[in-house]
Amino acid sequence: MHIDDLAQQHCTPRRGSEHALDAATVAGLLAGMPGWSLANDGKAIVKDFRFDDFHRTLGFINAVGFMANQEDHHPDLEAGYGHCKVLWSTHDVGGLSLNDFICAARVEALLAR
Repeated sequence: MHIDDLAQQHCTPRRGSEHALDAATVAGLLAGMPGWSLANDGKAIVKDFRFDDFHRTLGFINAVGFMANQEDHHPDLEAGYGHCKVLWSTHDVGGLSLNDFICAARVEALLAR
């Protein structure tokens, strides 16, 4: 699935291991997500976004937070001066679901504007 197609989708409730993506599906989706990688534990996808200053970093965090609230799917964020690391996982499935890739694609769309 292409990143633009993912960005047009919306999250749906996904509870239970039947919604967890298998390794082949994760690898296929990650191949279309430039800069995103699998976290060391294999249960999240992660990307560290870089910005010129804290003001832009904070604006990015606010935009991601607004989108995450709309989708009712929330990332872990680690921020500092000029960067924000975004980690998506679906705790209710014990790993990765399609919601994580939808939200990662929607983050990329925020920056494309």
